[in-house]
Amino acid sequence: MSKNPFPMPTEIGPVAGAENWHSMYAYYTHVQPDDDKRFWFYNSMHFSEPMSAFDMITAEAAYHAMGACMTRVFAFPTAMGIDYRVINGRVYISANTVTDPAKITERLEVFQRRAGHYYENWNQFFGEWEQRMGALIKEMNAIKVPELPEYDDESVVMEKRGTAQNHYVRTAYHRTIELYSQMWHHHFEMLMLGYGAYVVFFQFCKQAFPEITDQNVARMVAGIDVLMFRPDDELKKLARLAVELKLDQLFTSDGNPAVILPAVKAQGEAGARWLAALETSRDPWFNISIGDGFYHYERSWNDDLSVPLSALPHYITLVKQGESLERPTERLREERKRIIDEYRSLLGSDDERAAFDQMLAVSHLVFPYVEDHKFYCEHWLTTSFFNKVREFGSLLQRYEVLDRQDDIFQLHYTEVEQALANVMNSWAAGSPPSNRDHFKPIVAERRAMLKVLAEWQAPPAIGPMPDNIEDPALQMLWGITTETLHSWAAPDLTNSNDLKGYAASAGVVEGVARVLRSITDFGEIQEGDILVCPVTHPSWSPLFSKLKAAVSDIGGTMSHMAIVAREYGMPAVVGTGSATKRIQSGQRIRVDGDRGIVTILDAA
Repeated sequence: MSKNPFPMPTEIGPVAGAENWHSMYAYYTHVQPDDDKRFWFYNSMHFSEPMSAFDMITAEAAYHAMGACMTRVFAFPTAMGIDYRVINGRVYISANTVTDPAKITERLEVFQRRAGHYYENWNQFFGEWEQRMGALIKEMNAIKVPELPEYDDESVVMEKRGTAQNHYVRTAYHRTIELYSQMWHHHFEMLMLGYGAYVVFFQFCKQAFPEITDQNVARMVAGIDVLMFRPDDELKKLARLAVELKLDQLFTSDGNPAVILPAVKAQGEAGARWLAALETSRDPWFNISIGDGFYHYERSWNDDLSVPLSALPHYITLVKQGESLERPTERLREERKRIIDEYRSLLGSDDERAAFDQMLAVSHLVFPYVEDHKFYCEHWLTTSFFNKVREFGSLLQRYEVLDRQDDIFQLHYTEVEQALANVMNSWAAGSPPSNRDHFKPIVAERRAMLKVLAEWQAPPAIGPMPDNIEDPALQMLWGITTETLHSWAAPDLTNSNDLKGYAASAGVVEGVARVLRSITDFGEIQEGDILVCPVTHPSWSPLFSKLKAAVSDIGGTMSHMAIVAREYGMPAVVGTGSATKRIQSGQRIRVDGDRGIVTILDAA
């Protein structure tokens, strides 16, 4: 066995009851002997649960696109793409860096020319990007999954089309996969440049102001208005309208649409007006996933209206009490200006101030995209994608190749094509699908294995421990630093009641901890609680008006939770690594969002 504090990739064996887990994933995701020479970390921020066979496409398509963007399209000078492996259903990643000075110089020349073209035309290109994404979503929704009727439509003959319906099963499925892949290329087209601009500004500040905190750098770009806040804003608008129309008593905390919507409809003109407003909000703003868009079971608000409806009673109460539902954007902008002026005045020359002004202006220009893209990509298009895949699941169910529609997600996307080909042949031959029970025991086995794998405690890192971590992106997004690695390597040495993380959003508060792991636990949150969770998702925003503060296991100062906490003016500490393991619901804790420390104040 290795003396390294982390296990080697090849040392990790299967979990009892899931020995056949490899069968769910493509051969190129399996660990190879040479992987023991590299450091990998568990990407629990994006893939917090074991991956079903089909859902692995969310990692594959994302890393294909991100790597192409960084390595081949924009040629980031010191960073290329990501290699990933699957171990017991969990996704581990390892970054590829450029260290040869000559190669860095070569890539820098390419990068500056290409990235500069985007930065100089950012607003125009972003507007065009939104149009391209809108077209992708429209095309995804318009894909027709053939019903394969008893007889093909007569127009095939009369219009001499020469192509039968079963052909379109394949083309429709291919197009569904292609559009999803293309979305990820659009996703990273501008995102990595957005992060890149902020990283350059961050590094300048760290060099120019050695004592500056990560949080103060982040606060220089706070006070933004982004699309990811719009779904929550729509709920607030609906809450105000419910009070205005005297419908407020009809909304209950369980959010049951089968009860609430008929009751509203029965209120005549007032009910019709509110329901019309609901429909306006739903398209497109309720196309937001309850997760972060990487698992098929993370449905959108439109798929499950109980999620947004259950948030309305709290907002209605605040409206009736005369309290503001607005985020403290103006205060954040005033603080932003104060911090900018304070640090700018410390610079010693006109050249330094000019460089500071230029980098800050670019950061302000590109930063909204860092959040805006999520609505179009991980949420709107991705929920449309999974729902389109369900239509293929229904086709396989009708032909008894699968027992249930959602069984399709237990098949790798290449296996789905095999199952569809069986159906295509069945329709053409006029006979039942051949060996139609082939996938049913496979589906059952994989469902059972995923339950077992969900209980496995995945190591946070594997492979040889690096001497230090200097990648600012790892620090800002995942919260991974050299200090983080040492805490992972020796977790049993932590006896203190303090948990160290990143000071994501300013303020110090004490309160009762509420440990949540998914949106299904929302009902447990009480007014004034402190949220403790692995990581938050955009659809959790309605919770924030109830909370005193937030704490997460994962994330750095530019993670989604950190950004949202700052915009809501709520103290937060992220990247603690083990908050959900060491804190129990009901314990009193102190959250110091100025220093990045969470203190457990009483025993479990």
